[in-house]
Amino acid sequence: MKETSQKPKLAVWKFASCDGCQLSLLNCEDELLAVADVIEIANFPEASREVIPGPYELSLVEGSITTPHDKARIQEVRRQSKFLVTIGACATAGGIQALRNFKDVNAFIDIVYAHPDYISSLATSSAIADHVPVDFELPGCPVNKQQLLEVIIAFLHDRKPNIPHHSVCIECKQRDTVCLAVTQDIPCLGPVTRAGCGAICPAFNRGCYGCFGPMETPNTESLADELRDKGMITEDLLRLFRTYNADSPAFKMESERHE
Repeated sequence: MKETSQKPKLAVWKFASCDGCQLSLLNCEDELLAVADVIEIANFPEASREVIPGPYELSLVEGSITTPHDKARIQEVRRQSKFLVTIGACATAGGIQALRNFKDVNAFIDIVYAHPDYISSLATSSAIADHVPVDFELPGCPVNKQQLLEVIIAFLHDRKPNIPHHSVCIECKQRDTVCLAVTQDIPCLGPVTRAGCGAICPAFNRGCYGCFGPMETPNTESLADELRDKGMITEDLLRLFRTYNADSPAFKMESERHE
């Protein structure tokens, strides 16, 4: 008789997204093999066709809620999961598709699809936490794979994940990147964006785009006022805060201030 696994079960779920955060988990490679020794990857379509029924100790959820079907499906995922962690900008802030929240989505559907009557869509693209209780949110577009491993290990050991809350500016200092905003007047969201990317864009002479969403206490108004004083027009300020995390409360409120 085959023995039943006593390892805690991990499930990975996809909603409206590009799969980039799931690929971050697969990119863990050797580290993922070590994790697999202590957990059972029970449901992860990106990695295996085998699906082991729940309940699951930990569920990682990628993607936003954009359809009535997904709105119902996330409720079932929540029921099957002891812990539910959202990963990536789509799951934590609605993603790039949340840009539609500022317009009438039906107007886009009529333009894009030959048969709009076949499309069933919610009026907004929203974060998972807007629909079910979430135990932890890990931002990023995509998520940092080391942070993702830290979250998995933390929940397996019943402790709080050790994820930084400071801004990208700290990461620039750690890699000795000269501040672009100060030295070259390059618009940069680094002062209000959560660390996690390793300050990749500033290292290549490009301002931060805010991929990891707002830091813990972002002063977006002060940053926007400074950028305006340096000549940025209102339309560009609005667009600056409407990218990967447009529906996160801090960035959404700031962008609406410039409408």
